[in-house]
Amino acid sequence: MDNMKIDKKLDIRGQVCPYTLVKSKLGVESIEVGQIIEILLDYPEAADSIPKAMLNYGHSVLKVEKINPKEWVIQVKKEVED
Repeated sequence: MDNMKIDKKLDIRGQVCPYTLVKSKLGVESIEVGQIIEILLDYPEAADSIPKAMLNYGHSVLKVEKINPKEWVIQVKKEVED
């Protein structure tokens, strides 16, 4: 699954809740259904809350990976029109 095409990258490092969720939601809204957004973040609570919210919005969470002690990558596939 690591060779999938990423359509948009969103770097929200340095942001905290609720801005992490707001910016992630806006990022997903900016892509087309079927496209994938990769979100880079460094706020631990967001690594848990963003995937849950995306699932609640009807999207697929393809990856949640801790890439170093303080950063995560989340990949979301847009499944429904917002």
